[in-house]
Amino acid sequence: MAELRSFIFIDQLQPQTLAYLATWIRGSLPRRAMAAQIIEVAPGIDIEALTDVALKGADVRAGMLVVERQYGYLEFHSRSTAEVKAAAHAVLSALGADEADAKRSEILASRVVNRVDPQHAFLINRNRLGSMIVGGESLYILECQPASYAILACNEAEKAANIKLIDYRMIGASGRLYLSGDEAEIRNARDAAEAALRAHGAR
Repeated sequence: MAELRSFIFIDQLQPQTLAYLATWIRGSLPRRAMAAQIIEVAPGIDIEALTDVALKGADVRAGMLVVERQYGYLEFHSRSTAEVKAAAHAVLSALGADEADAKRSEILASRVVNRVDPQHAFLINRNRLGSMIVGGESLYILECQPASYAILACNEAEKAANIKLIDYRMIGASGRLYLSGDEAEIRNARDAAEAALRAHGAR
């Protein structure tokens, strides 16, 4: 039986979170403000059968299907929240699981770096897929487990604050999030991101 590592419902995908996702997903592209569900399981190959269940269980479109070394990831979305929830329920039924069985989120690191040095900004920008950080801006960095919780933290931070999304990684051993902006906005973003993870069990 597959282990349900994460079961994340997003009520409205935010513009930067969505734009970043669109840079690398290979499936159907979601639109702004759509509802989405992200599911992470182990072993990874089990996500294939669960994808079949989700797509046959409701009128949803799959944007992401990834099988990596240990874990499998699925993202599906729809303009109808009810359809997303119906597909998600079908997956839970196939697993014989409940939403509460998902692994609790864990915050491994959370830091605000004020007034980033231009050299530091240059190094960050070499590895980013989102916007560019500029010297003098403040930086928020987060690392969490399971990795897929990074997209939830990003989406909720973007709802709460006027920030730039530099990068988030939601696949692998741990998830990472990089945001930049002025100090007050970054602190608001941090609070929103951590509150979202605490709602899924993080301390």
